[in-house]
Amino acid sequence: MKAQAGKSRHDPPALADRDVASPIGPESRPLLPQPGKNRRGASTTGAARDPERTRAAILAAATREFAAHGFGSARVDAIADRAQINKRMLYHYFGNKEDLYLAVLEDSYRGIRSAERKLHLEALPPEEGMRRLVTFTWEYFLEHPEFLSLLNTENLMQARHLRRSKHIEELHSPLVGVLAQTLERGARAGLFRSDVDAVQLYITIASLGFFYLSNRWTLSKIFGRDLHSGAALDQRGAHVVDVVLGYLGCPAPATSAGREL
Repeated sequence: MKAQAGKSRHDPPALADRDVASPIGPESRPLLPQPGKNRRGASTTGAARDPERTRAAILAAATREFAAHGFGSARVDAIADRAQINKRMLYHYFGNKEDLYLAVLEDSYRGIRSAERKLHLEALPPEEGMRRLVTFTWEYFLEHPEFLSLLNTENLMQARHLRRSKHIEELHSPLVGVLAQTLERGARAGLFRSDVDAVQLYITIASLGFFYLSNRWTLSKIFGRDLHSGAALDQRGAHVVDVVLGYLGCPAPATSAGREL
């Protein structure tokens, strides 16, 4: 994945404007805005004419707000303002805050699953396909810190919202199928061990990156190392690839021996 000009590919995108204040006490509904305008007076006429664009703008604004503040502290007013619509229109599209949050979760999962399909693992040799999937997963986590934040939030709530989803399992079944086929092809070729469960393997791939990135602040202090630096992140990404392919039975490249953070 290419970095933006002038920025390291390890610099995480901003999650949200940090001057959005968390509410104190229950959120109160303001007076309804004038027709065609949001609370700050911005026109919403275009939004009414382009429902798909409006829905996408709401989801983008809500993703930033929920990722930055969690479910409980996220403010619907802030989401509506950022999407440049009035709150009444937001409720028209998504019903309530909980439904909007679930839509954000589903959209976030849809994003990573859609990107994974573009890897075309089924067309690659097994070892190359696995290497590409592991590398992709690590880099996707680096470039989408909002995804990790949303997962943290939902896990703290024990998947309370995700359990209501009617789409989440169907989003993941193609990934499991392609991964299982890749493992089977590798086993038939004598490259991979034959007893690997596709779901367990994917959980391992994700967790090797997720744990590091979610805990690098405390780990940096505990071990006295800068785990945020570009060099450390590159080394971690290579280590994750070596661990997964080593488990499957692929020998690590000679340059991997003795790597240190």
